[in-house]
Amino acid sequence: MRKFNKAGQAVVFSTVLLLLAAGCSSTPTPVSPVVTPTLTPNAQPDKLEILERLNEHYLAWHGVPYKIGGNDKRGIDCSGFVHLTYKKALGVSVPRSTKLLSQTGKAISRKQLTVGDLVFFKTGFAKQHVGIYMGNGQFIHASTSNGVMKSNLKSPYWSKHYWKSNRILSI
Repeated sequence: MRKFNKAGQAVVFSTVLLLLAAGCSSTPTPVSPVVTPTLTPNAQPDKLEILERLNEHYLAWHGVPYKIGGNDKRGIDCSGFVHLTYKKALGVSVPRSTKLLSQTGKAISRKQLTVGDLVFFKTGFAKQHVGIYMGNGQFIHASTSNGVMKSNLKSPYWSKHYWKSNRILSI
């Protein structure tokens, strides 16, 4: 078996550190960002119905721990939570990765946010985070420290790291 010299060890160590630091953005990415609503345009739910569906789904998942690449109640990451919530609560297929989610839908300003919009954050070097806006400054997401939870966009941490918002649903 071949041994690495110190330079080789440093490269391997640096690569491992970068992969660990990738956070939500390191989940597998589908081939193309496809949004496929299962509801017909005339049957799209109104804001109140969307809020009720999202809240019901959130309550069922509240407190589930964070797990990178996770996709079930044993652990879930931020993009997995968004992907699963859109699919189960709203019947809409969206990409599984934060990167592709950030490229999906229509870019909107923070002032235009409405229930169901996606909110994105840059939380560190090569790290992105995503959640679903619930109205009144609140969003639901899978936090690395607290699992599935609700947070306030106006809190110092999230306000500082806010990056962008996208609209998937046409309400």
